[in-house]
Amino acid sequence: MRLVHEPVTDADDDVFEQRTESLATNVDLADSLVSQTRGLMFRRSIPDDYALVFRFGPAKVRDLHMLFVFFPIDAVWVVDDIVRRVERLRPWRSFARARADLIVELPAGAAAEVEPGDRLTLEDDP
Repeated sequence: MRLVHEPVTDADDDVFEQRTESLATNVDLADSLVSQTRGLMFRRSIPDDYALVFRFGPAKVRDLHMLFVFFPIDAVWVVDDIVRRVERLRPWRSFARARADLIVELPAGAAAEVEPGDRLTLEDDP
């Protein structure tokens, strides 16, 4: 599975070019209550091409905390494949909340080019 980013294109561009990029090729799904509760806690690092993905039911306000997370991360809140919020979270002390049906945690800097309005999707490996 891989995480694919499709930036919003500017409607004023003369040439329409759909650009996509792979943000992560090493994707873990936090698909149980235990894995969702643990998240990235107690890990010392994650690979550059890694993403931890939390899938939820209907979109509602979801919280992230960095207690017992030892390194900074980029967090992305998504509703219906559209990015709603992107934030860099600091180890141990950050807390953030936003509406989402999907949350993605990435290494710090991996979501530097991701902006609200962009599309973020999970794709099966070919």
